[in-house]
Amino acid sequence: MLSSLEVCAGAGGQARGLELAGFEHAGVVEIDSDCCKTLRLNRPAWTVHEDDLNLFDGRAYKGVDLFAGGLPCPPFSVAGKQLGPNDERNLFPAALRLIDETRPKAIMIENVRGFLDAVFEDYRTHLKAQLDSLGYETHWRLLNASDYGVPQLRPRVVIVALRHDIKDHFSWPMPNPGDAPTVGETLVDLMAERGWRGAKRWAEGASEIAPTLVGGSKKHGGPDLGPTRAKRAWASLGVNGLSLADEAPDRDFVGMPRLTVRMTARIQGFGDDWSFNGRKTAAYRQVGNAFPPPVARAVAQRLKEAMSVRSIFPVRAVR
Repeated sequence: MLSSLEVCAGAGGQARGLELAGFEHAGVVEIDSDCCKTLRLNRPAWTVHEDDLNLFDGRAYKGVDLFAGGLPCPPFSVAGKQLGPNDERNLFPAALRLIDETRPKAIMIENVRGFLDAVFEDYRTHLKAQLDSLGYETHWRLLNASDYGVPQLRPRVVIVALRHDIKDHFSWPMPNPGDAPTVGETLVDLMAERGWRGAKRWAEGASEIAPTLVGGSKKHGGPDLGPTRAKRAWASLGVNGLSLADEAPDRDFVGMPRLTVRMTARIQGFGDDWSFNGRKTAAYRQVGNAFPPPVARAVAQRLKEAMSVRSIFPVRAVR
């Protein structure tokens, strides 16, 4: 079993994907208390560190196979000021320090599409040079969650860096051959669980994948489905995105239904067995900010294959 150390783990989207790919979490690091409670709720056996990444000491995890994380997106998000390395929330320096301390075989970091904007070209070059100096070859790719079975348009950048002795064995996962399920196909049973007579008709109208879920932060955002443009997209699918519901529509409900937290979790690619700690607003924030487990699993499986080939067919030594 390959081991992993995951930082900025959130509610466990990437962690669950890595687990499904066959990685065993040696440690998980997250600063948000609600997210830590969610991680412990779902996986009591995991070692969860509730800690600031800038202060976390990774030396106890030296030799772990995979270093993974979903570093904060605001420094690079088009929804923010795009301060990049000048943003106090930029945790790439802390991640580089931990990579140096742990010296994993491979690295997997998720971030927003804005990371690839032209304004950050110099920073990407700097990051690549830093990782190369530590013995890793770095690549990144924009992946769409819907290409891996997630019923949502969610483009995310995945940064992969591999130790030089295994880098030639990695390839990016191919998109699924079929279309992702629609919102209606994904949620019809949950919409009908309290007997709503209009569930089937609603599902037929919700015949596209969802827009990107937006979780927001503790300072901004609440239990709704995002900015005005996102709400309009949800309305076109027959969903009221102004707020979330506590439960599914009742038998005689008329109008556009709202989503429950459980429904949004399915849209994000979580299984129904994954629970979220906290009240509605806190729980939805965790869901909306998560990395879809199926996407994480697809990339992690390719990383696992690269590491496994190394153990059978040795190649040139680390430079």
